[in-house]
This record gives sequence, C-alpha cells and structure tokens, in this order.
Amino acid sequence: MNLFTIGFTKKSAQRFFRLLADAGVERVVDVRLNNVSQLAGFAKRDDLRYFLQEICGVDYVHAPDLAPTNDLLDDYRKKRCDWAAYEARFLDLMRERRIEDTVPTEVVDGGCLLCSEDQPHQCHRRLVAEYLNDHWGGVEIVHLGTDGA
Repeated sequence: MNLFTIGFTKKSAQRFFRLLADAGVERVVDVRLNNVSQLAGFAKRDDLRYFLQEICGVDYVHAPDLAPTNDLLDDYRKKRCDWAAYEARFLDLMRERRIEDTVPTEVVDGGCLLCSEDQPHQCHRRLVAEYLNDHWGGVEIVHLGTDGA
C-alpha cells in the first residue's frame, strides 16, 4: 500500500499540484480540522476539490476523524503542551477512535494525507501514516515536498 503525505504551506500552487501529479496520487485525504480557513489560499476545501480534479484528475476526501480535536490543537498552538505531549495525546485519540478499523484502506491506498504544516516532522499527518502502518503493516509512506521527495 502506498500512502503519501503533503503540507501546503510554503509551497506555490504550481509546486503543490506538480508534486501530487508526479507522485501519481489518486486522492487527497484532507486531515485538517479546519479546511475552510481564508488563510488556506488555494487549499481551501471547495477550491482545492476543484483544482485537484481540474489540474491533476485527483479526488478529494475530507477525513476529520484523522484530525486532532480543537482542544488538543489549541493546547499545542498556545504552548500548553509540547510536541511530545501532543504526539502522545494524538496517538491516544487515534486508538480511541480506532481509525485502523474505521478508515477504509481503499481511501488511504494511493492517497495523500494533507495538512497545513510544511514538513511532516511535527505534523499529525505523519503520526496518522505511521499509526496506520503500525496497525496494518505494509504501508509505504512517502512525504512529498521534503528534501527526499
């Protein structure tokens, strides 16, 4: 199973859509809690759905069950918890949600987890991908737009 991840910040629309097209992504799985923010630019939900289909022929799926809660995100952004605490709490949340049983493999296979963070190192999209690999096995994870991809 192939699973890609990407963040849209610090990328031009041209680079963002080229990365998806060149990787052969079949669908973008939006794992953002808030996907309609004006700050999202070309990655705002309805615009993104349109651009993905028109530019790349790629489907769009919003998967809020793969996003952190408002409280967790707020705690991290306001520095009430550090990355290690955020990661532990988010892993607990995924276990509680049983995403390994509720997320259809056909949505993830060939899909690309989308979030706003430029790099995956301290982003929940990486945690989701690694969690699914830990539970399903055989998931090849490729982070698009990093030094290696």
